[in-house]
Amino acid sequence: MTRIAVIGAGIMGTNHVRVLRSLSDCKIVGVVDTDPARGQALATVARSPYLTDPADVAQIADAAILAVPSERHAAVGVPLLAAGLDLLVEKPIATDLADATALVAAAERADRILMIGHVERYNPAALELSRLISEPIHLEMTRVGPFSSRVSVDVVLDLMIHDLDLVLSLVGAPVTAVQAMGRRVRSDALDIATALLRFENGVTATVTASRAGQTKVRQIELTQRENCIVADLIRQDVTVNRVDHNEILSDGGMRYRQTGHVEIPFLENRGEPLALELEHFVECVSRRTRPRTDGAQGLAALELALRIRELATAT
Repeated sequence: MTRIAVIGAGIMGTNHVRVLRSLSDCKIVGVVDTDPARGQALATVARSPYLTDPADVAQIADAAILAVPSERHAAVGVPLLAAGLDLLVEKPIATDLADATALVAAAERADRILMIGHVERYNPAALELSRLISEPIHLEMTRVGPFSSRVSVDVVLDLMIHDLDLVLSLVGAPVTAVQAMGRRVRSDALDIATALLRFENGVTATVTASRAGQTKVRQIELTQRENCIVADLIRQDVTVNRVDHNEILSDGGMRYRQTGHVEIPFLENRGEPLALELEHFVECVSRRTRPRTDGAQGLAALELALRIRELATAT
């Protein structure tokens, strides 16, 4: 039974408590928040003690979920790793490279698990896409949603970083060129951003994120030499599209025929991405295995995001 503390009683902390309560191989042993009313309310739901100091969980927990504001991740997380706790940090790993590097280094020094909550990597459609990728040529990634005043960071760190983490894992090669542009529409920070990426292996990708829309779109279109695969991360479905070209001889002479084939593969994984993420974290803690989204990958996604943000802000 893995003992887990949840640090941060906001929206994401509340979601983590909801899912953790449904898992049979872990137990919530504490909820931490600086706001007594909010923290105590979530602790009551979690049926666990309410604590005000994150340092106190080192005495009662094996691992912790870090769901505090991103700019505090290093300040809270580095001492917890040094105290011997495994850590799941909500995305992004941090808001600057110094803090992100500090977290990765602290985990290495303490030989602790550091997992980053890039939850889309645990989406059943994304898991299936990683299985089907073979000869990629280009990826088109779109993430659109309505504006939310509760989010304090720009659209690159809020939304696009999900797809940057995904594209880095799918392509599996270093980025060699980046172009980007963006717009401020609803806030003082970037609300719309588009990036064009080229990788060392020749693959290209276009990544668009917007929080100026009125509907939610979470889609990946993967063009390969033999097919085109579309993954809808909201509906959690994947379609594989192929086209056959044929020339046939008829009474009227040679004719051209194009035939389309659509395959809908069976998804081996089903369920809420956050639940699959937390199951994976608990498994990594108990078996001492490397997580699918470790600290190094969180750092790489942040580094690319900050590069894109700088270019997009300058346009």
